[in-house]
Amino acid sequence: MDTRYDVVVVGGGAAGLSGALTLARARRRVLVIDAGRPRNAPADGVHVYLGREGVPPHDLLAAGREEVAGYGGEIVLGTVETAERTGEGFRLVLADGSQVEAARLLVTTGLADELPDVPGLAELWGRDVLHCPYCHGWEVRGQAIGVVATSPLAVHQALLWRQWSDDVTLFRHTAPEFGEEEAEQLVARGITVVEGRITGLRLTGGRLSGVRVNGTVVPRRALAVATRLTARSGLLAGLGLDTAEQEMAGHVIGTYVPADPAGATSVPGVWVAGNVTNLVEQVIGSAAAGVRAGAAINADLIAEETRQAVAVLRAHAGGQVSPEEFWDAFYTERPQIWSGKPNVMLVREATDLEPGRALDLGSGEGADAIWLAERGWRVTATDISRVALDRAAAHAKTAEVADRIDWQRHDLGSTFPDGHYDLVSASFLHSKGELPREKILRSAAAAVAPGGVLLVLGHGGWPSWEHDPMPDVHFPTTQDVLDALDLPEGEWEVLRSEEYERSQHDPEGRPGTRTDNVLKIRRLP
Repeated sequence: MDTRYDVVVVGGGAAGLSGALTLARARRRVLVIDAGRPRNAPADGVHVYLGREGVPPHDLLAAGREEVAGYGGEIVLGTVETAERTGEGFRLVLADGSQVEAARLLVTTGLADELPDVPGLAELWGRDVLHCPYCHGWEVRGQAIGVVATSPLAVHQALLWRQWSDDVTLFRHTAPEFGEEEAEQLVARGITVVEGRITGLRLTGGRLSGVRVNGTVVPRRALAVATRLTARSGLLAGLGLDTAEQEMAGHVIGTYVPADPAGATSVPGVWVAGNVTNLVEQVIGSAAAGVRAGAAINADLIAEETRQAVAVLRAHAGGQVSPEEFWDAFYTERPQIWSGKPNVMLVREATDLEPGRALDLGSGEGADAIWLAERGWRVTATDISRVALDRAAAHAKTAEVADRIDWQRHDLGSTFPDGHYDLVSASFLHSKGELPREKILRSAAAAVAPGGVLLVLGHGGWPSWEHDPMPDVHFPTTQDVLDALDLPEGEWEVLRSEEYERSQHDPEGRPGTRTDNVLKIRRLP
């Protein structure tokens, strides 16, 4: 797996694969994470699916996975344990500990069936114990069918199954007594009603042959049940999504995740499709819902990309843009902005440090974070630009250190990474917009663990080819930085505080120089 995708689809059934196929054909980077437990796995075939009538469920999904992969989509077997927001996207943690990030989520995890409390039902589920006459009625047509009554919908269910057989028995089991009109309907359609609770099933050759009630066995070849339907929505709870009760004929049949007709939920960036949002949807309907959701997600991404493109245009035209828009535009201009090499002073000052946890502030295209990770550090790297972070994550994958770096988008003046670190590196936190540099550096110092190091690299002035283009701009000295940090006496020691000159080429490639400075301080244990 890569570390970041346009869309991660959780659930690889008909809805999830159809959504992934739609997005992959739209040239999106798509990952499908599937637990490998489809609801219809016990069934012999998928029915009422035009063009694929009777195809075994496994074969349908295998063909779908192959089609998605054919357009560049990725599919992995796994279970998503948690989902959380990170900046403009989402982070998913899998059961094996691996993590991926996505700009958008499509959740197609389906539902769980809660069977009536009758011994033996679960073992025959999907073969002789059935729930949907449109899915399974033809296969048991003309046979002795029983219907287990557990709710006021039982009469409707029995009348429905009567279409496929004239030998239907309704076991009242735990349902309330039927009304006079309902009883009349059952008599009129020749449906026998058996009172009493079902205590077990009789099997012959591993298949259903009868239903035990009141000490006797009523011969039956198939048994229809109405299950309690519960959307598999646990991973959505962490994103603030609640479930609602779905009703049929005034009776609650289960819980689902509410969404609009295209699958968009109340949480921006999260879509749902299939049985997780429509408990009675069949396979072909779930596939169609996946297509609708995939198209809606692609449209949403296009809208965001258009906003970014407009920001680039405005930045070039000198218009007003936010810091995030400015830096996204800055990195969008070229496929690579920086050299790809770590800062020389970081290399000098961190080489002899014992690897631990590191925080890289203003990580840009990731060279510093990757260098640290290659030397054994666990790195949290943050930048305001999602464009830069995506580029850095791709570089980290190439360098085979993606599992050692956590990329986080932060506007450091507003939000700051959690935790304490053995090394906090702040390299060249300068900006053409307003930047609360002192506030950020105080937060950086607070994030240093006892015995840890804060390394601040900064420009000491304009490069040699620039002649004070903005005279009012102040480049702080290392002493200015120390004064601004206002560190408690006796808790820190200064390891290095110096100014140095380095070579740097101008935009035209001509050699020049620049004065920079480095401040390295250590929090005492």
